[in-house]
Amino acid sequence: METERIRVGVVEDHPLYRAAVTRVLEEAPDIVVDAVAESVAQFAARSRWPGSIVVLDLGIPGVRGAAAVMEMVRRGHPVLVVTAQTDRAEVLGAMLAGARGFLGKDADGEEILHAVREVAAGRSHVASKLADVVLEAAPLKRSPGARIDLSHREAEVLARLAAGERDQDIAVGLRISIRTVRSYLDRIRDKTGLRRRPALTAYAIEHGFATCSAPDRLSA
Repeated sequence: METERIRVGVVEDHPLYRAAVTRVLEEAPDIVVDAVAESVAQFAARSRWPGSIVVLDLGIPGVRGAAAVMEMVRRGHPVLVVTAQTDRAEVLGAMLAGARGFLGKDADGEEILHAVREVAAGRSHVASKLADVVLEAAPLKRSPGARIDLSHREAEVLARLAAGERDQDIAVGLRISIRTVRSYLDRIRDKTGLRRRPALTAYAIEHGFATCSAPDRLSA
């Protein structure tokens, strides 16, 4: 019966990859596909079932990165990240935000299905090459530090850092210089006492800065 099948949605903005993942899911006898969308907002509007697992890309339009994971988790959807963005910062940000699994886009259909089934069973699944990064996330979850006041611009910069953006990306998005970005980051580090990007990501997620505004909509 359909009620016994695993409900899975897809949020991916690349049309060919989105179609390929959807086809893999549709052909699995124990899975039924929920909404297929190219953004978090579009998925929220189309989703038919609460609690369906979401196969999520990080580099999507609108709310993206760790903030996209947080939004899906907030809506009650377990998240399996499948993305080309597999740098340490992106993996840490996604796992700290609540993702239950993380795969690169080099994963084949069988691994994606296996990961979906693991998440449906209440377990986690991360690509073996990323396992050490996941272990690094555990202590960060436990000790994010106390919340401090940040200026509006500092909060914007921190939100973008938590979404996995590099200094140059932040500068382009906010229409400021890289030097100015780094000046804001220095202020944030001084205020929080945190130096490394993973710790700052954990701090942003724990204290709500990662979703203070969608990175693509931040003003200059």
